[in-house]
Amino acid sequence: MYAVHQVQMPSKQMILMVTAWDPQTLGRWEAIIRFLVGEKLQHNGHKPKGRKSIPGELAQQQSDTLLPWRQHQSANGLRRQKRDWVIPPINVPENSRGPFPQQLVRIRSDKDKEIHIRYSITGVGADQPPMEVFSIDPVSGRMYVTRPMDREERASYHLRAHAVDMNGNKVENPIDLYIYVIDMNDNRPEFINQVYNGSVDEGSKPGTYVMTVTANDADDSTTANGMVRYRIVTQTPQSPSQNMFTINSETGDIVTVAAGLDREKVQQYIVIVQATDMEGNLNYGLSNTATAIITVTDVNDNPPEFTTSTYSGEVPENRVEVVVANLTVMDRDQPHSPNWNAIYRIISGDPSGHFTIRTDPVTNEGMVTVVKAVDYEMNRAFMLTVMVSNQAPLASGIQMSFQSTAGVTISVTDVNEAPYFPTNHKLIRLEEGVPTGTVLTTFSAVDPDRFMQQAVRYSKLSDPANWLNINATNGQITTAAVLDRESDYIKNNVYEATFLAADNGIPPASGTGTLQIYLIDINDNAPELLPKEAQICEKPNLNVINITAADADIDPNVGPFVFELPSVPSAVRKNWTITRLNGDYAQLSLRIMYLEAGVYDVPIIVTDSGNPPLYNTSVIKVKVCPCDENGDCTTIGAVAAAGLGTGAIIAILICIIILLTMVLLFVVWMKRREKERHTKQLLIDPEDDVRDNILKYDEEGGGEEDQDYDLSQLQQPETMDHVLNKAPGVRRVDERPIGAEPQYPIRPVIPHPGDIGDFINEGLRAADNDPTAPPLRFPAGL
Repeated sequence: MYAVHQVQMPSKQMILMVTAWDPQTLGRWEAIIRFLVGEKLQHNGHKPKGRKSIPGELAQQQSDTLLPWRQHQSANGLRRQKRDWVIPPINVPENSRGPFPQQLVRIRSDKDKEIHIRYSITGVGADQPPMEVFSIDPVSGRMYVTRPMDREERASYHLRAHAVDMNGNKVENPIDLYIYVIDMNDNRPEFINQVYNGSVDEGSKPGTYVMTVTANDADDSTTANGMVRYRIVTQTPQSPSQNMFTINSETGDIVTVAAGLDREKVQQYIVIVQATDMEGNLNYGLSNTATAIITVTDVNDNPPEFTTSTYSGEVPENRVEVVVANLTVMDRDQPHSPNWNAIYRIISGDPSGHFTIRTDPVTNEGMVTVVKAVDYEMNRAFMLTVMVSNQAPLASGIQMSFQSTAGVTISVTDVNEAPYFPTNHKLIRLEEGVPTGTVLTTFSAVDPDRFMQQAVRYSKLSDPANWLNINATNGQITTAAVLDRESDYIKNNVYEATFLAADNGIPPASGTGTLQIYLIDINDNAPELLPKEAQICEKPNLNVINITAADADIDPNVGPFVFELPSVPSAVRKNWTITRLNGDYAQLSLRIMYLEAGVYDVPIIVTDSGNPPLYNTSVIKVKVCPCDENGDCTTIGAVAAAGLGTGAIIAILICIIILLTMVLLFVVWMKRREKERHTKQLLIDPEDDVRDNILKYDEEGGGEEDQDYDLSQLQQPETMDHVLNKAPGVRRVDERPIGAEPQYPIRPVIPHPGDIGDFINEGLRAADNDPTAPPLRFPAGL
C-alpha cells in the first residue's frame, strides 16, 4: 500500500480493513491495518526524544527504490522469510522522447548487505519478443526502458525480477513486475467506411431512423483520448431544408429532423459527418470525416393499370406450360422496385385452376400460362377476370384504380388424344403351368376423342419371356407358352408385360398399359441337397456333415423335408446313417467304427411336403480322411482321401527323406574335399620342389628300351591338384592300374632341400616296386 497523494491525518492513527478473495474458490480473507502517524524527522541533527535513530543507508535510499524481498528479524535474533511484497504497477507514458535508456525503478534486496547479488528480469519485453524493451543493471538493480513505448502496440508488460548470488544460486523468489503504458492522444478517429449508404422513405416523419456511422479510436476508450463524438458538417442539397437530418453525437445514429422528403424532387442527399476525440473538443481533439449517402426511397403511391380492358388467347388441349396471352400494365412508380413490380391473380373464370399468371421480371407483363391440361371435350373456352397489384402495398390514402382489372378470353382447340387403359397396371392371378392357348383376360383401351370416329388396335410392347399373345382387335390376352413361376423373368411371383393401344387418327396416337400376372405356385420342382461335396473323419466322432434341402417352390410345396438313405446298394446304409435335425436340415455321419480313407458317393433321397410330394436322389461326394485330435483332416489324410493308400503315402515320404539325406551328404563331402585340397597345396612350395631341379640335369636319355616311356614323371606338373589328392605313393599321372592298388612305401612329402640324393634313391625304390612304372635310369654323371 502507498499514498497516491499527500494525506492529512486528523488523528494519531488510521485503521483500514483490506479484503482479499479468490474468484474461483470464492475464498475470502480480511485483515485490519493500523497506520500510526509518526513525527517528522529533525533536520538539525537531533532526534526526537524516545525514538531510535534511522540507519543511514535507509535514510539515503531513493524514493524509487523497491525492496520486494525485505527481511524481518524475530525476537530471538533469528531471521525468517516473510511473504513477498506485492509491487505496485509501474506506469510509463507512451511516445516518450527520452533520452534513452530511461530509468524506471530500482530493485534491491536486503541481502545485498551480506553478499554480492546479481539482478535480472525475464518476460515479454525483456528476454522474449519484443526483445530488450526493458533492461536492468545486474549490480545496482536499476531497471530501464530502452525506447519509446506505443500503448496501441502493447498496453502492458508482465516481467519477473530475479536475484541470484555470484554463483548463480537463487537468493530470493522471483517477483512479478507489472508495467502499464500510459495512453497519449496520438491517434485520430478512423471511420469503418469512408462512404456509408443509407435510405429513408419519402414522406417519413421527423425522428425516423436512417443509418449509423461508426468511427473507432485506437487510444484508450476509458479516457478522453478515445472518446469519440459525431456531428454533421454539411448537407447537399439543402432542399427543402438545410437541416433535414441530425446525428446522435455519441452513437452516430442519423435520423430525420424535418418533414418534406419527396423522391420526385430530391432522390439523394450527401451528408459529411465528422468524428472528433477528446469528447468532441474541437480545440484539443483529433478529427476525421466520412460521407453518408442517403437515398430517398419511393413509396407505392401509384397503382398499376392495364393498358386495355380485354385480352384473348388460344390453347391446344392437353398442353401444359404454354403461354396463351400477355397482359401489359403501366406503373408510374420507380421501375424494378416493389412499388413497380406487378402481381397478377385470376379473380374468376377458372375454378379448376388450369391457368396461372406469371410476371416477366424485365417488362412487368403478365404471362397467362397453362399449368393444368384442359380437355376440349369438357371445356371449349374460358372467360377469365384478372386483377393486378404491386408487390408492395399502396401507401396510406391511395385507392386502387378501376383500370386495375381486365377480362381474358381463352379458346381451346381439339387435338387427337391417345387411347388409354382405364385399369393400368392390371393384376390377374392364376396358377403356373396353365396350357398354351389359355385365355387369361381382355385388356382393352378407351379413346378419349368422343367427337372423332376412330378404331383402336393392340400390340405387344414388352413380353420378356414371350409367354403371351394379344388380339389386335379386342385386346384379348392368351398364353403362347407355359408360365413357370420359377423362371428368372418372375419377380416376387409376378410376371409383367406391356401392351400398346394405337388409334388411326391424324397423326395417330398411342397409349401403353401394363398387365401383371400373379402366378400361384404348384409343386413342380423336386428338392435338392447342399452341399455337393463334404469331408469327414475315418473314425466316427463329433465330426458330422450338415446337409440342407433346397426347393425352388414356395410354401406349402417345400418343407418339412424327409431325408433317407436308399436300400440299394446295401453298403450305403451299412456305412452311413442320416439324422434329421428339423424340416430343412439333417446330419450325415458314419455308422461303422472305421472307414478307409477315400472319396465315397453317398446317395440321399429327399422328399418335399407338396401335394403330391416330389422326391429326388442327390449324391454327395464325401472325402473320408484321417483326422487329428481336434477333428480336422490332416495333410496326410487329405492326400489319402484323394485316392492314395497309406502304404503309398509312407513310401513317398521315405523317398523324400532319402533324397534330402543324399543331398546333405554330397554337400558335406564337397566341402571336405575342398578343405583337403587347400591343405596339401599349402604343404608343397613349388620353388622348393627337388624334382624341378632334377629335370635340369636331364641331358642324356636312357637305353633303347627306355625310349618309349615318358620320363615326365620326374617333372613337376603345372598343377598338383590331381596328384596331391591321390593316395600316398608314387603314381603315374597318365595311367591308373586296373586291379586293386597295392600299398607302396610312402615317400616324403617335402624333401629336405640339401638331401637330393636321398630323394632320388627313394624315388628309385618306389619306381622299382611299381609294376606299372617304366624303368628309371639316370645319366652316368649322376
